[in-house]
Amino acid sequence: MRRSTTVAASFAAFALALALPASAQAATGDFSYQFVGLNGRAQSVTLHDPASPACLTLPEVADPGASEPAFAPHNDTDEWVMVFTEPDCTGDSWTLRPHGRPATDRLKLRSVFLTGRH
Repeated sequence: MRRSTTVAASFAAFALALALPASAQAATGDFSYQFVGLNGRAQSVTLHDPASPACLTLPEVADPGASEPAFAPHNDTDEWVMVFTEPDCTGDSWTLRPHGRPATDRLKLRSVFLTGRH
């Protein structure tokens, strides 16, 4: 009888562990970029402690047929970040170091991959 109770308790503990949500991970710090708004002026966006590891398509520039790419990314997070020229982390890419300097306006992007690597 003791054996079946132990097995039942083990299965219950396993089922409970599966039901618990995984803890969310986030990069610490800010990732920022600029884009040209509908009014034709440059606007800035800052993502505070973005999810990681994750691919983030930048909503303001997600449609290549309707907008110019974002530019001048600045990785001030504690993780390595890859920026991509196309949505969904596709196209050409460049890697930005943690807490690096802002990139120039010539570096264009539509999506970002936070690597989870410090």
